[in-house]
Amino acid sequence: MVVLVVFLVFLLIQPGISQSNDHDNNTNIHLQSFCGSIAPIHPTNFIKNRNSTLAELRKQLMNEGVLSARAQDLSAGDTVYAAAQCRNYLSKDQCVACFDAGVSVLVKCTAGNGAYTLFDNCFIRYEDFADFYNNPNVVQDGTGTPSSRCGDQSASQPITTFQGVVDDLLTDIRDATPKASNFYVALTREIASDNATVYAIGQCDGNKIPCQNCMNAAYNELNNCLPRTEGWFFDMGCFARYSTTPFFNNNQTTDITSVLKGHSSEVPIIVGTIAGIALFFTIIVMWLVYRKRKKAKEIEQEDLKGAVHYNYKDLQLATNNFGEENILGKGGFGEVFKATLDDNNVVAVKKLHVQHARVKEEFENEVKLISDVHHRNLLRLLGWSSEGSDLLLVLEYMPNGSLDRFLWGSERGTLDWNQRYEIIFGIARGLAHLHNEFHVKIIHRDIKSNNILLTDDFKPKIADFGLARFLPEDETHVSTKFAGTLGYTAPEYALQGVLSDKVDTYSFGVVSLEIISGRRSTEVKSDISSSDYLLEDAWKSYEKKTHMKFIDVTLDLNQHQQEHVMKIIEIALLCTQSPASKRPTMSEVVLMLQDGQSLGKRELTRPTDVHNHERRIHIGSLKNSIVADNVCKNPKQILEANEKLRSERGMPK
Repeated sequence: MVVLVVFLVFLLIQPGISQSNDHDNNTNIHLQSFCGSIAPIHPTNFIKNRNSTLAELRKQLMNEGVLSARAQDLSAGDTVYAAAQCRNYLSKDQCVACFDAGVSVLVKCTAGNGAYTLFDNCFIRYEDFADFYNNPNVVQDGTGTPSSRCGDQSASQPITTFQGVVDDLLTDIRDATPKASNFYVALTREIASDNATVYAIGQCDGNKIPCQNCMNAAYNELNNCLPRTEGWFFDMGCFARYSTTPFFNNNQTTDITSVLKGHSSEVPIIVGTIAGIALFFTIIVMWLVYRKRKKAKEIEQEDLKGAVHYNYKDLQLATNNFGEENILGKGGFGEVFKATLDDNNVVAVKKLHVQHARVKEEFENEVKLISDVHHRNLLRLLGWSSEGSDLLLVLEYMPNGSLDRFLWGSERGTLDWNQRYEIIFGIARGLAHLHNEFHVKIIHRDIKSNNILLTDDFKPKIADFGLARFLPEDETHVSTKFAGTLGYTAPEYALQGVLSDKVDTYSFGVVSLEIISGRRSTEVKSDISSSDYLLEDAWKSYEKKTHMKFIDVTLDLNQHQQEHVMKIIEIALLCTQSPASKRPTMSEVVLMLQDGQSLGKRELTRPTDVHNHERRIHIGSLKNSIVADNVCKNPKQILEANEKLRSERGMPK
């Protein structure tokens, strides 16, 4: 630990360590950095884990020939994952020097749970989630926006010649990098008229398709820099650069002849004589057939903003023909099956049950939207399939299943308070991302405990966001316009159809109370003297300061934890107030949940529950009926919905 502290102090007092290749101009140019804005749960412990991962990365890069490294520290629940990558033309010492320069920037990021820094010679990133290991395009907190930078000087005359040479060079970089075995290419071009040489590289961290997409973007952006003599492009998945100033040695170039199979601009086009008209047409026909087959295969495996289009039969095989033994769960959307793909990856396949008109078009539009959502607390969409009326989603597989299993199911009592708090905090962060941090506001509308899945280390991931329009009517739904579950849904939405992001805030408050109490929202307290549902009981416990009676009996809390729970109960009650304008936004909730944050001056009023004595709705699960009694507000709407539901299902009035 002492060595680590000395190492970091050394970096802080030398923030711009330069390094040289065989060229004096090859210094570490700082291009871009980002410090995350979402605070870790325990900042001191997170910083400690971050520093240990950075030290481990440096240790790996000290080995000869190692130009990329990964490390992680999972101590005390404040997980940190980190990765570093140097350009392939660097020596060991040059790579470490660039890394040290990067760390001197990153150690100044003390408030957020993720950060990255980019130099022309290296890149370092750390996060509290591991997704970016396997998909460098996964972004959080606003990170990952593609960016480019152009030099200040323009090429000398003739500019047209310079632009033509650089365009050919960038074309080869674009085409060859995704095909190179290590996703790295370094090339040079001579400009005879100017007695100059242009140097360029392309480098990816990922598989062929993301690399190709990234390099296409790099080519377009760098062409916009012309006729300036240098340019840089950066995205989470790739890096590209050109310059008339040498930044690697001439003997470090890549032979791309075999990579591009003779189509490089360095290889002259050999024009052969075609012997006979018949041979000519044969070649044309064969080429057309080949292109058609290749195009069909590309469409089948098309990368739809990160989600792969799977073949239906492959998923059918992977789930053993959607066999009962593979069912992970059932819900309003349909069944979820465990599937093992050809590469032995285990995924979850959700088979949607829908009967809407134009549903396939809606489905594909929705997939395009949710496949672009990446967050540590949102379940990732890996792929999709649509064949006729069979609509399938391929999702991350969560071995621990859903949260309700750990609250009142088979694993009840296994979650301690720290784990429960992190689950509450994670749900809040996921919802804040859907509401405010994604380019389109997404309202979940059906937040409940069995829509919260848990990773191996009990981190929460929200499922089924973006799919509410596909939810069919069943015994838990008042009308076709309503897509939610009674007991979790805000009164203004359940009774009046008024939808806003505050509907999710209400549901979050209810789920938080379930996590604290270990009780279902629709469960009446077992005490014979009480007929209160969860929300009503939470309010009374808060009012009377008897919250210990509300907390799950399986929790063994010390004094500090009891005070912490009291604060979370208060936040949950804030989230369940009516009207909706009294509820905080989920971004405000995230701030409230952080350690040391004050709730501020907020008036806390009695929450409104659609189950309480003023608005009591009973769901008859056996007969699929809805009965309203003692309804003081909107009785006509509830009764009409009840009558409509019975009529549609052929039930007696």
